[in-house]
Amino acid sequence: MTEQTVHRPFAFDTEFDVSGVVVTPSGFRPIKRSYSPAEVEALLAQARLEARETALAEVESLQAMAITAIGEAVASGAPALTQLIQLHRQQASHLALSAARVVAAAALDRFPDGPLQAALEALGQEIDATPRLVIRSAGLDEVVQTRMTQLCAEAGFSGLVAFREDADLPVAAFQLEWADGRAAFDPEAAHARMSEALASALATEAGHAETLSDGALRWPLMICPLRSSQTPQP
Repeated sequence: MTEQTVHRPFAFDTEFDVSGVVVTPSGFRPIKRSYSPAEVEALLAQARLEARETALAEVESLQAMAITAIGEAVASGAPALTQLIQLHRQQASHLALSAARVVAAAALDRFPDGPLQAALEALGQEIDATPRLVIRSAGLDEVVQTRMTQLCAEAGFSGLVAFREDADLPVAAFQLEWADGRAAFDPEAAHARMSEALASALATEAGHAETLSDGALRWPLMICPLRSSQTPQP
């Protein structure tokens, strides 16, 4: 179907003043029907530039929409990811603590005097002036007593060492008593305190618990002073 050409009647709309000077020029602009090669190239360059600017604007809009979608996805998945990380930390920490407990138990079976030696070295100044030291532990045969007496001497204690058998204490556990204080070590209690400290540390890291106390992860030797009524009995 042939397109019909729309014709507009001619209107002489140019206005002149009395002296013949154009006051209002005509708004009629004839349609240009022929272009030179240079004009065609200029029009093509302008069209390419406009098309490029339009495409870049669309790309920027798509990029902004994609970034917004990524941000929303990250925000919605962040809580689940945080919980997963916290769960991984808890499981890894419990696994490490369990492995450490196995290693510690094997070490205590092989070197049961290790905790006592460390305690005597730590308590050197506490027990140095006391005339008598009482050691309560399990399996205090003559060989063990001789070895413990030697450990006390190596730690610098020159007083009397008395031994009290306590079959209820586990392997490597002991209680030390002197004139104005006492100390005790129990592997099970030490493990319980370290487990509690680990749980507190993990909860603190998650942001919903109190912080650890200063001595929560120190060497698990319980030391406390004795009143006059708590002086160890012979």
